[in-house]
Amino acid sequence: MSRIINLRTTRKQAARDSKRRAASENAARHGRSKRDRTLDEARATKAGRDLDGHKLDKE
Repeated sequence: MSRIINLRTTRKQAARDSKRRAASENAARHGRSKRDRTLDEARATKAGRDLDGHKLDKE
């Protein structure tokens, strides 16, 4: 006897799989994760603050 499947569920799963595949291709193509970008941004901000903290006032 053949197995009964729900076509709507199968279509939705196929759509999810294609979106997941496209997302992983874009991630590989464009590089870094959001975590890495925010970490670099935070480090740059801290470095700027540290540099401003070492400036001498010339009055």
